[in-house]
Amino acid sequence: MTARIYKPAKTAMQSGLARTKEWVLEHEPEAAREVDPLMGWTSSRDMRQQVKLTFETKEEAIAYAERNGLAYTLEEAQARKAVRKAYADNFKFGRIGAWTH
Repeated sequence: MTARIYKPAKTAMQSGLARTKEWVLEHEPEAAREVDPLMGWTSSRDMRQQVKLTFETKEEAIAYAERNGLAYTLEEAQARKAVRKAYADNFKFGRIGAWTH
């Protein structure tokens, strides 16, 4: 059983950086999901797949995995480039791109 340590990305529905500063350790699934023949629901017998642990630093997550004997893969976070754009830039003279109204 391997665990994955990563820093979650910002979701498309949020403008801030909430819940993106912590590191997450989650277990990779051991078996594929199964479809229940009666109801058609997707299920899994793997309980570890539902557990998500959060840590403040990458080192804490690695120490936890090593202390508990978990094999892990580390996915480094990619730096985001800042986008500085003002609302007034949509209406400035000489802007690049055709006006569609």
